Amino acid sequence: MITELRVRDLATIADVTLLLGPGLNVLTGETGAGKSMLVDALALLLGERAASGGVRPGAAKSIVEGAFEGVDRAARQRIETLGLDLDEGRLIVRREVSAEGRSRAWVNGSPTTAAVLGELGALVVDLHGQHETQSLLHADAQRDILDAFAHAEAERAAVAEAHAALHLLRGEETSLAARRDEIRRRADYLRHVVSEIDDARLQPGEDVALQTEARRLSQAGALAEHAQRIADALEGEDGNALGAVTAADRALAALQKVDPSVAGWREMLDAAYANLSELSRLAAVYAGEVQEDPERLAEVERRRDLLFRLTQKYGATVEAVLAARDQAAGELDLLDTADLDLRAIAARRAAAEGALAAAGAALSERRREAGDRLARGVNRILPQLGLPGGKLAVELLPLPEPASHGRETVQLSVRLNVGLDAKPLARVASGGELSRLMLALKVVLARHDAIATLVFDEVDQGIGGEVGAQVGGALAEVAERHQVLVITHLPQIAARADRHLVVSKEARGGIATSDVQVIHGEDRVGEIARMLGDAEGEAARRHAQVLLRKEKAPRR
Repeated sequence: MITELRVRDLATIADVTLLLGPGLNVLTGETGAGKSMLVDALALLLGERAASGGVRPGAAKSIVEGAFEGVDRAARQRIETLGLDLDEGRLIVRREVSAEGRSRAWVNGSPTTAAVLGELGALVVDLHGQHETQSLLHADAQRDILDAFAHAEAERAAVAEAHAALHLLRGEETSLAARRDEIRRRADYLRHVVSEIDDARLQPGEDVALQTEARRLSQAGALAEHAQRIADALEGEDGNALGAVTAADRALAALQKVDPSVAGWREMLDAAYANLSELSRLAAVYAGEVQEDPERLAEVERRRDLLFRLTQKYGATVEAVLAARDQAAGELDLLDTADLDLRAIAARRAAAEGALAAAGAALSERRREAGDRLARGVNRILPQLGLPGGKLAVELLPLPEPASHGRETVQLSVRLNVGLDAKPLARVASGGELSRLMLALKVVLARHDAIATLVFDEVDQGIGGEVGAQVGGALAEVAERHQVLVITHLPQIAARADRHLVVSKEARGGIATSDVQVIHGEDRVGEIARMLGDAEGEAARRHAQVLLRKEKAPRR
């Protein structure tokens, strides 16, 4: 609920703080004192479009701040999905609008946007007035309210689950059929790919091996010559490395006889001789094996040309070409099994459609029964609220295709006067009549509406006397389960208040300035007497006292 609303430099308001409490909060005051301006400030705090013209003359910006406490767990979870942090269920919201029309906003000290404020506002406050968009005017909200009233959570969850399962199967079926049809169009090409690559009998790494062999064959003479030079250098007839190592061996033997400390050199010299001897052997073998072979070279180049053509078409390496072959074969395999798989999916889809139809029918039945009860409940209250010809109907409008929320759209339609046609709730134009209709709905829905705070402006438009008392009673009944803020001119409603605030206006520094204060006791008697038409008259004061005593009686 809202515990505090502070407004600075907005139109006639210089600096006003509303301290609100649970139950019924009533805002009264002379016409033009600025009561509705406070509701406009609240709307601004909750995402309403900002306008530069609202900034108080001489001020650089308007500032609205609000404190919300006791946010329930369900609302907290939805608020957190907006990326907002709550401090133990407490929200501090601030919005500034500059004289140029620029707007900034914060929630618990973190910057946010007006769009996020709008989503936040829909979770914590329901604002009813001539210029506000009421949550109950939206089709989604009407459906949610009816489902809550019907206790249809299980049926609605079953519909959502069945719809999701069907949607998944339909997507799978569509995707598989599209793939099958695409493969059918490409089947000849895919078969050609598999055949061409299979005929080539490729081996992984073959391209690298052929490249190495081609280089050897193309330079066989030079390679044999270089290898023979290595062998001659190591073990030729003239001075060679192995002969030098043999001489070193004899010298080391003589040295070791005189100085045994050089014995460790023997291992190194033996290793050198063994390595040079093996290198000489390998070079001689290589020189003997490398020979020019034009026929083999031509064969290798033909094979390399084949690999080049395949890699140009299917991938940069032999491995990529083989992968392309496997992919083409896999697609052809799918073509062989697709029809069977599609028949299996179709059977599952038919079962899922049956499950969705059954779940939708159960939800529709719940809605139909609850809609009748809701309409009867509201229609019993409307005459008491000054709408003797008013009648509400809950219509279930079939959808062409079942949706995740059911088989129909829920529409609240209303006839406000005898002889008139019923219209969708969203098209009812009168602010006062609409507010009273909303109030009737709130009385019936009070146990199901999760929004903590309800604000009513113009709920008393065009009514008085006994109807005003009935409206006050209805507001008090709603206030047993919600925080309610009402702007009213009717003493019958004001007398019902748990907290009574009065807005006044006077000139300060040549500028009209509004102020607000909570009143009690005799001040409250005086304010209700003023609303009765004679603030100082004894008869009006006695009437005010009677109203206050009467409305202090225990509520239903």
